[in-house]
Amino acid sequence: MTVDRKDGTIRNHPEANVTDLPGIYSLSPYTGEEVVSRQFILDEHPDAIIDIIDATNIERNLYLTLQLMELDCPMVIALNMMDEVTANGGAVDVNLLESLLGVPVVPISAARNEGIGELVDHALHVARFRERPGRLDFCAPDGPDGGALHRCIHGIANLIEDHAATAHIPVRFAATKLVEGDELVTEALHLDRNELDAIEHIITQMEGEAGTDRLSALADMRFGFIGDVCGRCVVKPHESREHVRSVKIDRILTGRYTAIPAFLVIMGLVFWLTFGVIGVALQGLMEDGIAAVIASADAGLKAFGTNDVVRSLAVDGVLTGVGSVLTFLPIIVVLFLFLSILEDSGYMARVAFVMDKVLRRFGLSGRSFVPMLVGFGCTVPAIMSTRTLPSEHDRKMTVMLTPFMSCSAKLPVYGLLCGAFFPQATVPAMVSLYLIGIAVGCIAALVLNRTAFKGDPVPFIMELPNYRLPSVKTTVMLAWDKAKDFITKAFTIIFAATVAIWFLQTFDIRFNVVADQSQSLLAGLGSIIAPALAPLGFGDWRASTALVTGLIAKESVISTLTVLLGATSPAALSSMFSPFTAYVFLVFTLLYPPCVAAIGAVKSELGARYAVAVFAFQVTVAWIVAFVVHSAGILLGLA
Repeated sequence: MTVDRKDGTIRNHPEANVTDLPGIYSLSPYTGEEVVSRQFILDEHPDAIIDIIDATNIERNLYLTLQLMELDCPMVIALNMMDEVTANGGAVDVNLLESLLGVPVVPISAARNEGIGELVDHALHVARFRERPGRLDFCAPDGPDGGALHRCIHGIANLIEDHAATAHIPVRFAATKLVEGDELVTEALHLDRNELDAIEHIITQMEGEAGTDRLSALADMRFGFIGDVCGRCVVKPHESREHVRSVKIDRILTGRYTAIPAFLVIMGLVFWLTFGVIGVALQGLMEDGIAAVIASADAGLKAFGTNDVVRSLAVDGVLTGVGSVLTFLPIIVVLFLFLSILEDSGYMARVAFVMDKVLRRFGLSGRSFVPMLVGFGCTVPAIMSTRTLPSEHDRKMTVMLTPFMSCSAKLPVYGLLCGAFFPQATVPAMVSLYLIGIAVGCIAALVLNRTAFKGDPVPFIMELPNYRLPSVKTTVMLAWDKAKDFITKAFTIIFAATVAIWFLQTFDIRFNVVADQSQSLLAGLGSIIAPALAPLGFGDWRASTALVTGLIAKESVISTLTVLLGATSPAALSSMFSPFTAYVFLVFTLLYPPCVAAIGAVKSELGARYAVAVFAFQVTVAWIVAFVVHSAGILLGLA
């Protein structure tokens, strides 16, 4: 999902820059993506707009098209999914549609890469020659209602013409937005009180003549025009086999009593295949390969007569630390392959729809589930994707709660400790952590909704696409992106953290090599924090140090433990944890802030005050929940 602009170039046309804007249904400034798209067009003045609309539902999509045409910017319409229209007996008279709209129309199928070349040619042509839409007025001046609205828009346009030119806003667009009561346009035009009163008088007079309110008059104008155009140009396709099949599948996957169990079964299967079958098998191969590389490097450095301190840095610090993180690359890739398949098939949209009823009990709408779902991959884009939420209440609540969703960077930590201490129950132990994160998020939502963020969530409307076979290209690209990000992090952030940890645990305050790690610089730093963690059952300075480095990147927890313990075998880890305290450590790792980058994303979205609040809130919640789990374990005799 696009929540911000993305820039690139057209293949074979390096001179042409393309900006991908968020998918929207209108240019009303009610959601973050609508504001991003509208402000880009108004501020950046693009040479041309490519308006991609769904050919299977032209009526709804043309509403945005008419608003884009009012911007008086060169544009071309791409009729996407035309293959589905024709396959199901539908048709579109492209030439007549083009004539009625006064805008070039190109039928395409993005999935099959059909018509893309022609679309690019048209887009470059209208951009080069600045060919603007041939029609801007969609009123019916001779009609009883259209005439009143027609006079209203033109009267306002004449009144604000100079203001619109100064603000670099197309006058027709500005006039219709003033009728809608658009505050952003009103502020941009810098109208005085007399002008505002005159505009309100014109609109009120129109409402009296038309017998309807201003918003309904505009909607009637646009939908009336759209209905006439579609009636003349479009032969609707019959119900597709894909739609019939999707309806049947949805009886189970979105059924009243079967939706949640189906979701749990599907996600349970994904986790079992990832952590119990495919991912684990590939991880074993990766571990063997990395172990062979480390052994060869160590033998080579010994044979070369390398200084012991330098060899320790290379082998115990860099290779062992980074290698221990890279062993989890197969698990990350496999997990995101499955998630990509679910997304591309259309199932994830159903999950958001199903979860709307559940989330409303906690003061959120179904829209909030999408960022939270993204949070299971990475918290940073999840927080950024809250821009799509239509209300500040939903947005701030979601930003506060999303970090409780366990991001993929924590998977290596779970895999290491669960594999070491719960070898016969690795999958249930890991699933329980995800469920704890969700449960804590729900409780936090109830508390926040009754205290800091009182209010009701906005209504949730979402289009459910038909189920499709996932695209191999899309699935592989997503997996590759995640693998690339993971590898990049391993050889940058984690590499730096590993070297820093090795240095701090090798030298004391006088920069002498220590014989006992407890005398090192790292032990001194970790000992400052350790007392605060002692009530949780892991007051060892090495554990606290691993948690601190985990703020840089969660994978650094593993590299830190590897450097400090010399290995991450069950025997080595047992010197720090029992199975019970290891689980409490995992609970704390689950709930405390994911990384510095995530806190930075909160700052960029909501400001420094919220960034500090999120950090403090998560640390507090993590400590409380871990303390409760530890205390409960003592009462049950698990400690």
